[in-house]
Amino acid sequence: MQVVLLQRIGRLGQMGDVVKVRPGFARNFLLPQGKALRATKENLVRFEKERAQLEAHNLERKQEAETVSKKLDGQRVIVIRQAGDSGQLYGSVSTRDIADAVTASGFTVDRGQVLLDHPIKTLGIHDVRVSLHPEVSVRVSVNVARTEEEALRQAKGEDVLHERDEYAADYAAEQAAIAAETLFEGEEAVEE
Repeated sequence: MQVVLLQRIGRLGQMGDVVKVRPGFARNFLLPQGKALRATKENLVRFEKERAQLEAHNLERKQEAETVSKKLDGQRVIVIRQAGDSGQLYGSVSTRDIADAVTASGFTVDRGQVLLDHPIKTLGIHDVRVSLHPEVSVRVSVNVARTEEEALRQAKGEDVLHERDEYAADYAAEQAAIAAETLFEGEEAVEE
């Protein structure tokens, strides 16, 4: 299906480009969200009449996004989640969780603007892209931790999982020593 783009769309084209897309993508995404028009003669004429207005509106939105991007770029947000001793989360951190955390820090971000390259399923600090405008995106640092204290320690650069591993190893060694002593004492009692 041929459509006229009303704004820049990644991997498709710029505003005003006539591109061929799959019919389902056009019907279910581009047309309902007002990102494109069917490429008919009437719509092409209508687009050319409204082009200056659309470009002015797009430029205004881009300038607003650039203003916000200067403040938002490099921001750190904390997401608290339950996790096992290995650092594996019970579940994952979704785009909605990140959008809520960024919104709580004072910026209005929709979950559709958060772009995850892969699901976040481990504790630690993860970089996430936030698209404020089709031409403006920023990086936000998401600190996933079990507690606020752990998040602060991770932010300082401490390896929280390594410390837990050492504690677990020490505990296991203590338990093994106690078991060996109990076994040894049991053998002495049998020999007497």
